[in-house]
Amino acid sequence: MIKRIAILAVMFVSVVGMAQDKNKKMTFEVDGKCEMCKMRIEKAALGVTGVKYATWDIPTHQLSLVMDEGKTNSMEIKSAIAAVGHDTKELKATQEAYDAVHPCCKYREDNTDDSANHKKDNR
Repeated sequence: MIKRIAILAVMFVSVVGMAQDKNKKMTFEVDGKCEMCKMRIEKAALGVTGVKYATWDIPTHQLSLVMDEGKTNSMEIKSAIAAVGHDTKELKATQEAYDAVHPCCKYREDNTDDSANHKKDNR
């Protein structure tokens, strides 16, 4: 009987140890301008396996997220965001991806187009 209890205790400790929380909170800057950018950035981040929460703040350009470190890493998330046309400090969107975003979402300094069809959120 004591052997069984000891074995069960060891098994329980092993299972609890394996179930440790691998969630990591992180924040990083993502370039963008408006609500359309916000939706695109958050959708790209949440589309990465292991990302459990993502929200992008328009005024600060900060993306806050929770990810499972066992399933993804920050560069995978930044790559997904760059693929939809948004730059981070570590990874820039290709010109092709950037050109595909709506005219009001153009955030690079060499762009002066502010589309009348969509208002910037910061005005």
